[in-house]
Amino acid sequence: MQDAAASKKSQHTPMMAQYLKIKREHPDVLLFYRMGDFYELFFDDARRASQLLDITLTARGQSAGSPIPMAGVPYHSAESYLARLVKSGESVAICEQIGDPATSKGPVERRVVRIVTPGTLHDEALLDASRDNLLVALANGGERWGLAWLELSSGRFNVLEVDGEADMLAEVHRLQPAELLAAESLDLPPILAERTGLRRQNDWHFDLETAHRLLCDQFQVADLRGFGCTHLETALVAAGVLIDYARDTQRSRLPHVTALGVESRDEAVVIDAASRRNLEIDINLGGSGDNTLASVLDTTVTPMGSRLLKRWLNRPLRDRDQVGARQAAIQLLLDGDQHVPIRDSLNEVGDVERILARVALRSARPRDLARLRDALNVLPALQEALARIEGESALDDLLRHIRPYPALSDTLTRALLDNPPVVLRDGGVIREGFDEELDEYRGLAEHAGDYLVQLETRERERTGLAGLKVGYNRVHGYFIEIPRAQAREVPADYIRRQTLKNAERFIIPELKKFEDKALSAKSRALAREKLLYESLIDTLNAELDALQATGRSLAALDVLCALAERAQSLDFVRPQLLETPGFNIVGGRHPVVEQVSQHPFVPNDLVLDDSRRMLVITGPNMGGKSTYMRQAALIALLAHTGSFVPADSAEIGPVDRIFTRIGSSDDLAGGRSTFMVEMTETASILHNATAESLVLMDEIGRGTSTFDGLSLAWASAEHLAGQRAFTLFATHYFEMTALAEQQETVANVHLTAAEHKDGIVFMHRVEEGPASQSYGLQVAQLAGVPQGVIARAREKLATLEQPPELPSPASADAKNQPQQADLFAAAPHPVIEALGSLDIDSLTPRAALALLYEWRDKR
Repeated sequence: MQDAAASKKSQHTPMMAQYLKIKREHPDVLLFYRMGDFYELFFDDARRASQLLDITLTARGQSAGSPIPMAGVPYHSAESYLARLVKSGESVAICEQIGDPATSKGPVERRVVRIVTPGTLHDEALLDASRDNLLVALANGGERWGLAWLELSSGRFNVLEVDGEADMLAEVHRLQPAELLAAESLDLPPILAERTGLRRQNDWHFDLETAHRLLCDQFQVADLRGFGCTHLETALVAAGVLIDYARDTQRSRLPHVTALGVESRDEAVVIDAASRRNLEIDINLGGSGDNTLASVLDTTVTPMGSRLLKRWLNRPLRDRDQVGARQAAIQLLLDGDQHVPIRDSLNEVGDVERILARVALRSARPRDLARLRDALNVLPALQEALARIEGESALDDLLRHIRPYPALSDTLTRALLDNPPVVLRDGGVIREGFDEELDEYRGLAEHAGDYLVQLETRERERTGLAGLKVGYNRVHGYFIEIPRAQAREVPADYIRRQTLKNAERFIIPELKKFEDKALSAKSRALAREKLLYESLIDTLNAELDALQATGRSLAALDVLCALAERAQSLDFVRPQLLETPGFNIVGGRHPVVEQVSQHPFVPNDLVLDDSRRMLVITGPNMGGKSTYMRQAALIALLAHTGSFVPADSAEIGPVDRIFTRIGSSDDLAGGRSTFMVEMTETASILHNATAESLVLMDEIGRGTSTFDGLSLAWASAEHLAGQRAFTLFATHYFEMTALAEQQETVANVHLTAAEHKDGIVFMHRVEEGPASQSYGLQVAQLAGVPQGVIARAREKLATLEQPPELPSPASADAKNQPQQADLFAAAPHPVIEALGSLDIDSLTPRAALALLYEWRDKR
């Protein structure tokens, strides 16, 4: 809200009145108001910008009797300031001078030409080249949620509908929007309601009829049937809100947004938000991209390839044909190292997708066009290289779009300097020889003196007047001066311009024409250059659809070549995709840990099939249980991405979902404890896992008491075994190993370790059977726990491991002996579970003690 003094327009100067009128139209964003070579901010905007940008807060005279707070940034370096503001979640309205200062009466006419928001960026300097920058809109229809997302910097526009809040949150987490649009009245979960970049929109925007009209207008179609989305009404509402917002901020029809893609959850392996975090696909638990799956695999040579790789990894596919086609492409690229020359050519391509978006939005800079020219020039070589590769694969479709554009390539090559300036503002972009008129203006501006000398020589020869001179002054311009005595001898085409005491000055049509051009040659050259540049933009936009398809294909080719290079360099193998569910991984490795570890990685096998669906994994902390579990999930994810995998061999059946319950943390914002978070994630898994799901469960129940935790772990494992989900269940409850005796599809494995003196050596090998002990004290000692504490812990452990003191069975019926319930209170859950068919309360004390003795002896 602006100062109270700013409320009465009549009290302000005309310029401030203009500013306040524009500001009232954009109350929720910072207003960059163009004044000469600066963007100025006033009142509250100035105060806020001075804090966010650490720039000086000054004052500009007075308005309405009060000093006007003011801050400004140079317009030629505004991008760096915009980047900082957008990164902090701000939006900025760019208000430019559109009138002519020379002819304006009063303030120069100004207008907001664009609103820069976190989700609608397309300037190169404001974007992370390796990550998508998405604007996402949410709409709710009861249990059904509709999502729409747009990457303005490439033109990708998609919609999706999901059932339930959990699935919606999972998709939002996958998309990682820079900006999120939602209705004012929509009750959002805290994790969304408090996120930076949330923009609440008026409820009336969320209207299906309005959305349908806006989308049809955007795509210039009569209806949306051709996009296969008419049944997704909630998603279409979101799409309408999104396209309206994007068009309003850009003050443009978004000509590069030409289609609406429809996604379905059934097409992809579903990964919920918690599982995605735990797997660290492209963002690690600390929030950066270091030591993630993407960081290991991303050797792409184009920014658009890097972004596409992350999209593939975050959305592994269930379509076996599409996955197989990618694998086949990688294999063909590896055969004969054909990926090597292709990657060399792709190095010259750059970020075609985002360049084309800026071309469509008419914000492309000269170097954008130069990079596009370079990309077009390598397309013939790429096409030829792809044509030589024989065999059916995903490369076939790419070849149809990676084709030469000889006319465009020739035009851009002839038009642009090899290394043009960054901006068009001062000219010097168009190559000499491309346009005769531009060359003439430049020649006039640069070689006016030479022309005048030549003209003087020619006119002397033509007239025979040796005293003829060609001159110039600011008042009269160019002239031919003749001594007064010879003035009568001038040709008929000489027109008198000025009479002096001893000379006459004339003008001729040729010199007049030169004068008209020369006096404004520089400005005319710049205007002509801008006109030619706009013509180049028009020429490119005429081929925009085809060029966008080429850009998408180049990105996909880059990803496939990068995956081929990784397979070769990291010794990955092509997994065999099975039709029946199951896993048979020989010598599997964790793709990230293997690269960052300073020690040789120990590979391990994994066998899960219809008769072996759950592995109960025991072993010491730091023994490798979590690594073993995560590597199974990452190998499955890579296989369904189409990538090769880190293993000696791998056979992998269909997977519909990947679940992980690993690690622990509080959700302070949501008011949930660590144990509550653990149980919420566990509940989601137990409700949604199927016979084709891969489930990783690590240390369930450790957030509560021993008996409660063991009981929950046992019941959860039993439930998953009943669902026949493929499950890796790591635990320190040794009692859980008894589950394998009761469930045919459950088996025990353990991570090996060896004691050395008072220490421990982790072997990291997975072997059949349960672990013999947990080595907790040894790990604590390794972590640096004081020796006195370790010694006391050993004493306490020895006491706890003693069998319980039980009364003699002979005296069990004596007076004052403990009742049955008291006797069993200390018995672990598996004992109670094993006795579940008995009515314990009906047992005599003697019988109850006999059962406890039996349990003790077995132990």
